[in-house]
Amino acid sequence: MSAFEFNTILIIGATSGIGWALAERFVTEGRQVIISGRRQERLDEFTSKYPGVKSYVFDCTETGTIHRFASTVATENPTLDCVILNAGKQRGFNFARPETVDLSIIDDEVLTNYTSQLHLTQAFLPYLLKKEKASLVYTTSGLAMVPLGRCPNYCATKAALHHFCISLRAHLKDTSVRVIEIMPPAVQTELHDEKYQPDIKNGAALGMPLQAFVDETWEDLVKGQEHDEYPIGMAKHWYNQIEPVRHEAGKILPMTPANVDV
Repeated sequence: MSAFEFNTILIIGATSGIGWALAERFVTEGRQVIISGRRQERLDEFTSKYPGVKSYVFDCTETGTIHRFASTVATENPTLDCVILNAGKQRGFNFARPETVDLSIIDDEVLTNYTSQLHLTQAFLPYLLKKEKASLVYTTSGLAMVPLGRCPNYCATKAALHHFCISLRAHLKDTSVRVIEIMPPAVQTELHDEKYQPDIKNGAALGMPLQAFVDETWEDLVKGQEHDEYPIGMAKHWYNQIEPVRHEAGKILPMTPANVDV
């Protein structure tokens, strides 16, 4: 697949971690960047550092606001040609002790990591499909391929999003919209913060350094990849072991969308 050729990029979930770092990289590469997230103070911090960046306060879990958000962003930024869906939460569970499993946290994790991403996809596609070239970029995880026992729901939501990307790519293959999937390993971000996952100590030091992750991600996006799937760091090893088999198996099943009418 061709190189990353998009110029006006919205990053949803850009107030910390991977989203923040990708936004910085796109700015330094001369792209027009739009950021969104829940924390106004973090958006203000970013736009103070990079005055050309526009920002929107937005919480993807408030699904009733998604269509209004998409309409506002697309109308105010008519050159928008790339939407990066980057929101994510990870929590630990032990189902051998079911009394400790808070189902409201399970539901919130599913909503943040998966359901809201489908809502956003459906909301932005009418605008992106009108473009000569456009893309939807999803941040999944290496754990979409190989689950980690301590965070089963996170792994399941990322696996669901990975499979959705595969199907969506088939749905859009004859359109102008590319479906790009970034599959990070563990990266040194707030995702593993002890505040959210108290059983992890010094979580901020867990995984691949954030700058190294961003550098490799940008390098791979520029080079392009046949399936538009970009495993990074140690996720490449899992990908090379697992996904080629899936690519072959996937040729057996029909990938045409359902025949539906409005």
